[in-house]
Amino acid sequence: MSAVAANDAALAARWGLPDADALASGEAPPLRLGRENGRLVLAGDAKRYGKPLAVDFVEGKAAHRRRFGGGRGQLIARACGLGKGATPSVVDATAGLGRDAFVLATLGAEVLMVERVASIAALLEDGLARAMADPDTAEIAARLRLAHGDASRELADLVAQSSIAPQVVHLDPMFPHREKSALVKKEMRLFRELAGDDADAPRLLEAALDVATHRVVVKRPRKAPPIEGPAPRHVLEGKTSRYDLYVHRALSD
Repeated sequence: MSAVAANDAALAARWGLPDADALASGEAPPLRLGRENGRLVLAGDAKRYGKPLAVDFVEGKAAHRRRFGGGRGQLIARACGLGKGATPSVVDATAGLGRDAFVLATLGAEVLMVERVASIAALLEDGLARAMADPDTAEIAARLRLAHGDASRELADLVAQSSIAPQVVHLDPMFPHREKSALVKKEMRLFRELAGDDADAPRLLEAALDVATHRVVVKRPRKAPPIEGPAPRHVLEGKTSRYDLYVHRALSD
């Protein structure tokens, strides 16, 4: 077995993904992990899914937002309590590609990223390793942790196994987005095929409320209804999205 094949087999075994035999027999799903330009990517038919998906905290949009994103005045920062001088510990229980978690870590927060889709967690791990190796992002990446599991069922256990005590839990459950960009639609299509539509969002909110010591922050499309359950105490609105805030107690500096 070649070194590349051995690495692919080890990756498949670690994350419970289809191995080479399944791929060759046609039993595997239409999306698979591979290496491209030194990054781990998730790719499928380009016409359906667009460009290969990767996590990159060093270059591209992450680098631009790191330099010019607006600091603690950003909507997510204000929602998570960083806007008034506090720097809470955060659990991002729906980590996705880690974009929100990285913003919070850039602003000084310790963040535990929880991702239930194995292939996306693998991308996060790869992106985190590359960020740790880059001098521009190493300090930020050191504030990020990764856990693979279903936050709606295992959030308390995943948090207990980490080194982060969550003052804030951030949620961004899947929702039928309506952006006009074809790229966004293809990316959302990929996520929806992997993760579903988050029908368990009410259970996820309940789990988050049990774990967070200070507040739960839920990102929603601006005109979408709140998640079924208790009503949010505060709402912060942006142009296209909003944050519903469920507050247990105030955060201090």
